[in-house]
Amino acid sequence: MTMKRRGLLIILSSPSGAGKSTLARRLMVWDPTLRFSVSATTRPPRPGEVDGTDYFFRSRAEFEAMVAAGEMLEHAEVFGNFYGSPKAPVEAAMAEGRDTLFDIDWQGGQQIRNSVLGKDVVSIFVLPPSIAELERRLRSRGQDSDAVIAGRMAKSEAEISHWAEYDYVLINDDLDRAEGELKTILAAERMRRERQPGLSEFVRGLNREFASR
Repeated sequence: MTMKRRGLLIILSSPSGAGKSTLARRLMVWDPTLRFSVSATTRPPRPGEVDGTDYFFRSRAEFEAMVAAGEMLEHAEVFGNFYGSPKAPVEAAMAEGRDTLFDIDWQGGQQIRNSVLGKDVVSIFVLPPSIAELERRLRSRGQDSDAVIAGRMAKSEAEISHWAEYDYVLINDDLDRAEGELKTILAAERMRRERQPGLSEFVRGLNREFASR
């Protein structure tokens, strides 16, 4: 029997190159009902980007007004532009029993865990099997200069230092196994008693059946 439940906020974080974006894509294929959180940003759209699909493009004044009104679950300024996660689409998905997936860093995750929706968060940190493998993965992309890779590696050390703040930690030494572990976590979290608001009424119904025997 399928019990109606509240949607979850699934936070997936990792240092660059550890595999979180690949795992996020695989999770979306596994469960098409998952909603991927679309961020708002003050940076201008790039060619081909669509408002509401790639990002919610907002002026700086509009973004700051949303923050002041409490309409952002998390936000940060990166290289002179603001980025953040609007709260309204997440709340709408939760009410429909749909989960929202966030591909964000530890700072964004911390803000969401401390928000009014924090009790509905499941946070997962993805670790590489080794630092040498992390660097190999970054270099194998063939997209970044040595200087950029060095910067990513330096940032990775700071990211990894926050691993203990997460509910679950996966070591991505095998992508298929990490994907299976991620699905197991999500399946179990969806079944938690407190996630199923209709469960108490269902049990009362069972008790009424006992009473009528």
